[in-house]
Amino acid sequence: METTNGTSINNHKFTIPAVNDVEQQQASMELEPTDDFNYSKRSQWLRAAVLGANDGLVSTAALMMGVGAVKQDIKAMILTGFAGLVAGACSMAIGEFVSVYSQLDIEVAQLKRDKIRDENRETTDEEEEQEGSKGEKESLPNPLQASAASALSFSVGAMVPLLAASFIKEYKVRLGVVVGAVSLALAVFGWLGAVLGRAPRVRSAVRVLVGGWLAMAITFGLTKLIGSSGL
Repeated sequence: METTNGTSINNHKFTIPAVNDVEQQQASMELEPTDDFNYSKRSQWLRAAVLGANDGLVSTAALMMGVGAVKQDIKAMILTGFAGLVAGACSMAIGEFVSVYSQLDIEVAQLKRDKIRDENRETTDEEEEQEGSKGEKESLPNPLQASAASALSFSVGAMVPLLAASFIKEYKVRLGVVVGAVSLALAVFGWLGAVLGRAPRVRSAVRVLVGGWLAMAITFGLTKLIGSSGL
């Protein structure tokens, strides 16, 4: 009896920790995050793309609304929008390239200083150093990527008011269609940027929409005021 009881007790002593270990391993696996993607890595090109799309949409629409405030001719409105598209896309691409390249130079210089400092410390773990340098290089900004994203997104945004006004000859209807198309595109761009960056969607869409409305209203109002004053 004692041997049997002793054997059963020993069996319990050996099996219970094993079960607990398995349960702990399963629980730890369940608690591990499945989505470990760092959304901050998207910040560089996402910022350039969203900024370019909003700028193309708002600036081109504001230019067209400003010209439309004093001229009802559709040709003048379209030419103004097209000139704004080309000039804005070139300006955004060059400005983004220069800005991001300056940031790249600063970060590369900092990496070189860190490397010299680590060499002076006589580190022994070469594998960790190689992995760390690889991760640092991957995190460096890409000027060409940011420049292309900015120019392309600006052009896409600027095409919205141009296409909206191209086929409507009636003056008031054309202005209304431009405002409606731009408002819809602003809301979509704001929502898309929030989705890609995992930010609050409604707040982002409303912020972009209100900003676009203000830009168009101010441009239209001031141009109308100056045009009516005979200057």
